[in-house]
Amino acid sequence: MLRKIGWITFPLVAVLGTCVVVYSQRPGARSGNNPTTDDPFVGITTSEGIRPELFSIKSTGVSTEPVRDAAKAFLAGLSEEQRQRTVFPVDDSEWRQWDNRHRPKRQGVGFDEMSAEQRTLAFELFGESLSAKGLKKTQDMMKLNGTLAELANNFDEYGEWLYWITVMGEPSDTEPWGWQLDGHHVVVNYFVLGDQVVMSPVFMGAEPVEAKAGKFKGTIVMQDEQNEGLAFMLSLTDDQRSKAILMKDKNGNNNLTEAYKDNIVLDYAGIIGAELSDEQKSGLLSLIEEYVGNMRDEHAEIRMSEVKEHLDETYFAWIGGTTDDSVYYYRIHSPVVLIEFDHQRRVAPFRTAEPTRDHIHTVIRTPNGNDYGKDLLRQHYHTHPH
Repeated sequence: MLRKIGWITFPLVAVLGTCVVVYSQRPGARSGNNPTTDDPFVGITTSEGIRPELFSIKSTGVSTEPVRDAAKAFLAGLSEEQRQRTVFPVDDSEWRQWDNRHRPKRQGVGFDEMSAEQRTLAFELFGESLSAKGLKKTQDMMKLNGTLAELANNFDEYGEWLYWITVMGEPSDTEPWGWQLDGHHVVVNYFVLGDQVVMSPVFMGAEPVEAKAGKFKGTIVMQDEQNEGLAFMLSLTDDQRSKAILMKDKNGNNNLTEAYKDNIVLDYAGIIGAELSDEQKSGLLSLIEEYVGNMRDEHAEIRMSEVKEHLDETYFAWIGGTTDDSVYYYRIHSPVVLIEFDHQRRVAPFRTAEPTRDHIHTVIRTPNGNDYGKDLLRQHYHTHPH
């Protein structure tokens, strides 16, 4: 079958770093005109290519049994027909077909069709996988999607229950498996191998970020990610800021690693961790932990230990202003973690040309081939042929 290969090279190489996306397109793709997942997975890399031997199969000493049992209970609570369209092979391309949008209908079982008992089992799966903070944030973002539906006159792409779950593989204590939550402003990919967990890519956002009226009045999200990012930026000296700031004006959306960007080539930019003081390094770790901490606490500690090993080669980059009412973008990028925060243009219930603090997107990824636990899966297949 012939496939057309498209290349997108982002401009401002000296400013944003080189970013190249390679994609193919096939008829009937789940995302309409968007790049699909036909191309072999490589992972996010720099122009120097994959950095090998960053990840290894090992025992963490942190049990994943509660997650496994919750997944089994969730699947047992589905009808046979629901299970048939919810369970995929662990190496299926369905992992990579998440999207912030709904075109066309998503795979798996949707909260909109679940009974109250099934929803309870779904949230119990999330509760065993995520921290208390991560669970609340996920539920609040779902609620704010309901608020957006209210603001947009119940437009059919928005709603509290327009979220879908798929399970990859069979929950096991020895074989690889995982689950995915897919929906507007909340996407979680959760891979499990033994007692190891890889939770990435994770996409989280909101519009609005606060419900000022309606059913979910008072619900608010993304304030810590926003405010702690600015606080870290302000902790830098003038010389350090001159290295961190890529552009002072933010006129649009800047996130680079959302849906269908699994294989981008993105070079480091900004200020490197080795040039930070001990106090600033502590602040950067605290900011990273705000994102990593959406995982169950014990697994977040394991993940943060990986981050700390590469702190001196972790870059922090910034676009936009630095006042309390500024809109901005920041990126944290190391060999083992990539985080983006972005104030985005308004989309609903009306559109704007300029970014706003009321529409936020964030992404956390694992560069160098371990998004979706792919590098661990590769190593597992190497030692356990399937």
